[in-house]
Amino acid sequence: MDKRKEQQKETTTRKVVRVGISMGDVNGIGPEVIMKSLSDSRLLIDCTPVIYGSTKILSFYRKRLNMNQFNYQETKSIDDLKLRRVNVINVWSDEVKLKLGEATEEGGKRAFESLERATADLAAGKIDVLVTAPISKEAMGKSGFKFPGHTEYLADLAGEDEALMLMVSSTMRVGLVTSHIPIKEVCETITADKVAGKIESFNASLKKDFGIQRPKIAVFGLNPHAGENGKMGMEEKEIISPAIARVKDKGIFAFGPFPADGFFGSAAKANYDGVLAMYHDQGLAAFKALAFDEGVNFTAGLPIVRTSPDHGTAFDIVGKNLASGDSMRNAIYLAIDVHRNHVDEKEIKANPLVSKERDRRGNNRNRDAKRREQ
Repeated sequence: MDKRKEQQKETTTRKVVRVGISMGDVNGIGPEVIMKSLSDSRLLIDCTPVIYGSTKILSFYRKRLNMNQFNYQETKSIDDLKLRRVNVINVWSDEVKLKLGEATEEGGKRAFESLERATADLAAGKIDVLVTAPISKEAMGKSGFKFPGHTEYLADLAGEDEALMLMVSSTMRVGLVTSHIPIKEVCETITADKVAGKIESFNASLKKDFGIQRPKIAVFGLNPHAGENGKMGMEEKEIISPAIARVKDKGIFAFGPFPADGFFGSAAKANYDGVLAMYHDQGLAAFKALAFDEGVNFTAGLPIVRTSPDHGTAFDIVGKNLASGDSMRNAIYLAIDVHRNHVDEKEIKANPLVSKERDRRGNNRNRDAKRREQ
């Protein structure tokens, strides 16, 4: 059998991943980026998408954006999915009063309902992974949502104290010690235990989720110039460096603390598999400047797989056909790849002789990833 036929056989026989997609804020660009990402029929080779939301909402945006090429079908039950087709489950049947580009209580309510239904099916094993479209924290708050974001909500459902927020692109992975908290609370939140715990969680994710056997992690300092030997702050000497030393004693390859300002612009970033920043904008400002259209938000440290695009609701461009579906598409592909890495890991633990087969699958996934970028 020649290579092309072998690859085609693998594509048709490997299990199709069931990807649950929450609709996000219906007044934001969530519906638009979902439709644009799923308009690429190549996605359906690898997955069966399930959109949790409303066919009426999708119909409205399809007409407004003139996306008649986007096809989907209503599915009454998660148990009645059509393989390799775009399925839509109506989470609500009543009319929704849309206010495009506005953070409304109803928008938050519908986003929460979509998320709840999707996570329930994920917990029941009826879908394999979850991809979340953007929500408005303001709108969610108006609807009674008590969490800063998806990450904290999913950690609470999983019974975890907290999860690790990662931003992922084709060239970098950036993790955060603290995420959705005010800057004034960052210093009091960062402790040696917290930093060490995040490094350990990052290391475990790079191994399990991304298949990197000996990951190297760069850790940022908190202060300008990484404290400059105590002249600009003592957190590096008293907290971050001891945390790095502690995890090194456990065999983890963590290095730093590095000054954050010049790191992303230097060649040094190519030497590491992941970067751990101390707070939200320290890591994400540079990440989004370098990879905004392709970046993916990945929640590590949980027993489930969840990704999302790295952008928000973009209320200013809703309904104008200006949003890119690339980040959402990459979020779907990353969720598929991580799920398959988990499946491979379970097979190896059950039978160590399948490790060569896992390497072959990993090479094929790398090949597929290159095709997606073309």
